[in-house]
Amino acid sequence: MTPSQTVRPPPVPKDAGSDFARLSRRIQEAGLMARRPGYYALRITVVTALYAAGWTAFVLVGDSWWTLLTAGFLAFVFGQVALLAHDLAHRQVFRLRRASEVSGRIAGNLGIGMGYGWWQDKHTRHHANPNHEDLDPDLDPDIFVWTQEQARAARGLPRLLGRSQALLFFPLLTLEGFNLHVSAVRSLLDRSLKHRVWEGALIAAHLAVYLGALFLVLPPGKAVVFLLVHQCLFGIYLGSIFAPNHKGMPILSGADRPDFLRRQVLTSRNVRGGRLTDVVLGGLNYQIEHHLFPSMPSPHLRRARTIVRGYCQELGVGYLETSLVESYRQTLASLHAAGAPLRKPRTA
Repeated sequence: MTPSQTVRPPPVPKDAGSDFARLSRRIQEAGLMARRPGYYALRITVVTALYAAGWTAFVLVGDSWWTLLTAGFLAFVFGQVALLAHDLAHRQVFRLRRASEVSGRIAGNLGIGMGYGWWQDKHTRHHANPNHEDLDPDLDPDIFVWTQEQARAARGLPRLLGRSQALLFFPLLTLEGFNLHVSAVRSLLDRSLKHRVWEGALIAAHLAVYLGALFLVLPPGKAVVFLLVHQCLFGIYLGSIFAPNHKGMPILSGADRPDFLRRQVLTSRNVRGGRLTDVVLGGLNYQIEHHLFPSMPSPHLRRARTIVRGYCQELGVGYLETSLVESYRQTLASLHAAGAPLRKPRTA
């Protein structure tokens, strides 16, 4: 059975409802849910300084093709801002909701032009039902098909791309940065979006300053090239962070909803690595622990991994951890398998 096929989880023991509660007690006793104000103060300061340094370098380099180096640097910095907005949305930084929302919108809406409210709603639904074909918005077949059932029902762009989607996956990530901005603007048309006027003002301010800076400092041709390089690399970076987390893991459907612990662990994948991996992936390399404890400060996830992995071994619950390269291989293999029905020749 390939990872992309819809699967049924293993049977849940009768007392499984208390499994997560016992794990949660161990995590609490280890002090891993405690706030880390010093860490986040330093991280926010560093990311803000890098953001300012990138744009300062852009202005100082000016009308030169060397400015494309700053485009690459700012793509990385925008990714770090997105990761910081992610932690803020999960209330890892501040205890109070208002402080989290204000800071998250400043980072997301103003900092990188992302639709913070739209993304938060989508991401919350993903966390509730990860890799559930019917309930996880990240499995909507808008461009890619994630299961063979979706492939058979595909029409339009997913049907056109589906047969070769494994080969197209990374090239199409170049569009993810643009997609975030388009989705942000589209979300403002939804009257149910909370703080719609405020988000609209922040997104408009970002776009005005961003585009204004590009076309004031650079001639039009170089400005367009800078924009393309920056946004394409930003999209690849974001996609490379999030793809290893669930893609290629078992996909649930219909009434397949195991208990909370198994629902989160069996559909998530960790990525092995050192401190550099933690920084580049923003702690999301500990995806299993993050899904079990979304509000846990990211610097605690490494320690939580030891507790969670040992606990899963006690329960006999599968716990997958791979290298980053292997996670991408599994992702691409699952995409290739999901698109198989579209590669079959049509019968007369």
